[in-house]
Amino acid sequence: MGTDRVIRVVEKFALPLLDEMGLELVDVQFKQEAGWVLRIFIDQKTGVNVDDCAAVSRQVATYLEVEDVIQHAYTLEVSSPGAERPLKRLEDFVRFSGKKVRIKVSEPIDNQRVFCGLLTDVDKKNKKITLAVDGSDTQQMVFDLKAVARARLTL
Repeated sequence: MGTDRVIRVVEKFALPLLDEMGLELVDVQFKQEAGWVLRIFIDQKTGVNVDDCAAVSRQVATYLEVEDVIQHAYTLEVSSPGAERPLKRLEDFVRFSGKKVRIKVSEPIDNQRVFCGLLTDVDKKNKKITLAVDGSDTQQMVFDLKAVARARLTL
């Protein structure tokens, strides 16, 4: 089973499970490092603890074993996304409006691809975000979410 397919299968299983547990799926990664690693990042508004991670790990590990999703050796890691969590969905941008973010755009804007600043507005209808760019008291930039390749909270 290919990497993208494993991620989709894990997401499909994990989303309702985490919802039932009062948790949020932030990201799923499946990549080869020293060996294959399946990483699942979870969160909730009050933060996650070791017990949350252990409970999710047990459920996912059982599912993967029963369904025989991954045919080779791998390590399963379940953790919090940390202070610099990725922002992937529109809801993430809404939730973290007013926070400092770092975004990388797909195509350069004035020869620049990375922008940092305060997330000042989220236009849900048009799927656009507004960033008060670091180092400028007045420069506000509006980005279409389709143009954002990656985004994360930053310190």
